[in-house]
Amino acid sequence: MAGARTYRIQALVLDKTKLKETDLILALLAEDGRQIRAVAKGARKPGSATAARCEVGCMTDLLLARGRNLDVVSQAELVGAPLGAMPAYEVLSAASVVLEVARLCSFEDAEDPFVFQITRRAIEVLGGLGDAATQGGLDLVVAAFVFKLLAHIGYRPDLSSCVACGDEAVTYFSAQAGGLLCGSCAHTVAGAEEVDAATISWLRALMAYRFDELAGMEISPMTATFLLSLAHSWAATHLDARLRAFEFLLGV
Repeated sequence: MAGARTYRIQALVLDKTKLKETDLILALLAEDGRQIRAVAKGARKPGSATAARCEVGCMTDLLLARGRNLDVVSQAELVGAPLGAMPAYEVLSAASVVLEVARLCSFEDAEDPFVFQITRRAIEVLGGLGDAATQGGLDLVVAAFVFKLLAHIGYRPDLSSCVACGDEAVTYFSAQAGGLLCGSCAHTVAGAEEVDAATISWLRALMAYRFDELAGMEISPMTATFLLSLAHSWAATHLDARLRAFEFLLGV
């Protein structure tokens, strides 16, 4: 039973980092949206069940003891593994991006249940695709997650008209500018990407449709990859971070 120095949470495991010879540092996304970092002591010892119960992408019930700098895992029980026991390489790569972005969009002592809910749902949809997953469907889910989550925390792309002059004849996209641009305004923005009408429609669909709907849509691999690259540019620009899992996925 949890006491004054201990507390129990259910959380999604976002990341884990090796510490010393046998320990792990876990980055956890609690149900209330807070990010918690905790040490799982001895988790890497042979025969330890803690590591298996705290795999990245798993939902885990944890009893944590409050520590000076990091809390300590006293007990861990697996609640669910949305990605399955042996996720396909492509699914795991896509899920890694979702978890990476969620980690950068969640903070200690900053409650935001939406961050937990949308992250868990994206992981569930990716895991549910299983062997039926197509790279295009995976890319659409990841791109939609990035735009939806960043829009929630204040970085919503303007996809209605040119962000600079209001012209509805838009042909470029720029993360730096904040969305779509007309041809005239795009020439003043470094790195603006030219986009056609189909790509603009897909960008709007990413914001409008649910993950499970997007996962089943047909899309050319080239278009899906381009949308994913635009999502990467959006996240890297507004989170001001290097997204290594994202870079890896784009290179697959």
